[in-house]
Amino acid sequence: MDNINVLSSIISPDYLAVLVQKHYHFSPNVQCSILRTGINHAYLVCEGERKCVLRVYSHDWRSKQEINEELQLLGQLKEAGISVSYPIADKHDQFLHEIAAPEGLRHAVLFSFAEGKKLRGLTEQHCRQIGHLMGRMHQLTADQSIARITYDFDTLLELPYQQALRFFDKQNPDMQFLHQAMTLARQQLTAVDGQLRKGIVHLDLWYDNMNVTEKGEVTLFDFDFCGNGWLGLDVAYTVAQLYHTEPDQAVLEKKLKAFFEGYEAITPLPALEKEMISYFGICVWIFYLGVQSRRFNDWSNIFLSENYLTRFLGMLKNWLRFQGVEV
Repeated sequence: MDNINVLSSIISPDYLAVLVQKHYHFSPNVQCSILRTGINHAYLVCEGERKCVLRVYSHDWRSKQEINEELQLLGQLKEAGISVSYPIADKHDQFLHEIAAPEGLRHAVLFSFAEGKKLRGLTEQHCRQIGHLMGRMHQLTADQSIARITYDFDTLLELPYQQALRFFDKQNPDMQFLHQAMTLARQQLTAVDGQLRKGIVHLDLWYDNMNVTEKGEVTLFDFDFCGNGWLGLDVAYTVAQLYHTEPDQAVLEKKLKAFFEGYEAITPLPALEKEMISYFGICVWIFYLGVQSRRFNDWSNIFLSENYLTRFLGMLKNWLRFQGVEV
């Protein structure tokens, strides 16, 4: 039989249970099950009351160095007492394991389990806590950098736009709007770039990447997109997510107020960065359209279409109107 090339695979939980038992301090009774398959694959690892999460990175998605930089950042945050899901060392004090998957080399890391559950309907107290955590993270990592992607105009706007052109025609009205939004964001941010705080950012802080306990304790996880850039990118992403998950404007205003109060209880959020939130938001929106375009073969093909593009950018347009910005 001829060899078959594979674009992506889903590793069997049974295979991973054996891997975990072999390399970590688990007994043969350890169980493994799929949590989710997406950009990377996550598995729940259980033995009795003990829980962990095994992330299996997709082939050719993150280099070994990039993953190690992510793990070092998590170690720094944990040491500072910031509530994050952190990597767990194996019996030999190693964090990273290699899996010879059919499509090629994949990396696996075991993480602590974030207690609680995901909440789409966050309360004011939750929002204040999220702002508090983000503020602590930004305070700790401001003016620092890691050996990963730097989020700038090229990586946030130009490259994602070119990636989206693989699937959508430049003359498509939505793509024309996208280009106009890019131009506006670049103009506004270029004018004040030297006055904006920079450091290490998460870039994916929303309710799907945090768990909340019944006591309201929040734990952040999934730092797969961490990198270097304007700290305001994280703020804008969270503000936009709150807007899209809270339809009652009066309640939304209270949640946003609580989020900013939590953040500024730790570190000041300059007025200029608040003014730039709309333009940071445009950058993040376009960046993630680029991610969806890059990962069409093994993740986004079930939804990436012209109808989806209209809906995706429609959300951006609505949010910009809420922010008082017209493209």
